[in-house]
Amino acid sequence: MTLRQIDIEFIKFAKNISVPLARLSIFVVFFWFGILKVLGYSPASELVKDLLAQTIGFFNPNSFVAWFGVFEMIIGLLFLIKGMERLVIPMLLAHMLTTMMPLFFLPSQTWSHFLVPTLEGQYIIKNMAIIAASIGIAAHLHPLKK
Repeated sequence: MTLRQIDIEFIKFAKNISVPLARLSIFVVFFWFGILKVLGYSPASELVKDLLAQTIGFFNPNSFVAWFGVFEMIIGLLFLIKGMERLVIPMLLAHMLTTMMPLFFLPSQTWSHFLVPTLEGQYIIKNMAIIAASIGIAAHLHPLKK
């Protein structure tokens, strides 16, 4: 087998698994991190509570974290269901907007220096990869029929 043939076969393989792997990856991250919030074990819970206090502090913080976790679990599950992309991708993007807010509202917790994120900041910034994966999934959709 030539290098070109190996390249062609690898590209075919990657095309076949890219969307299912992206769906599974998003499911694992969202469901896992969501259930940790629901069960009260998420290391991100304090950051969520601090953001809540800075923005819409009239919610019960513990209840909000749990419901936010449920929302994440739903997003994860919906990514596994073909045909739900047009519903779940806007949900994911809304979630991403809220999860990026600490970069601006809680800079002391998300930045150690200019352009040097803390571990929490890195956790948030990596969401750009999740956004890219969801865009990749959307790119494989067929247009709606008239």
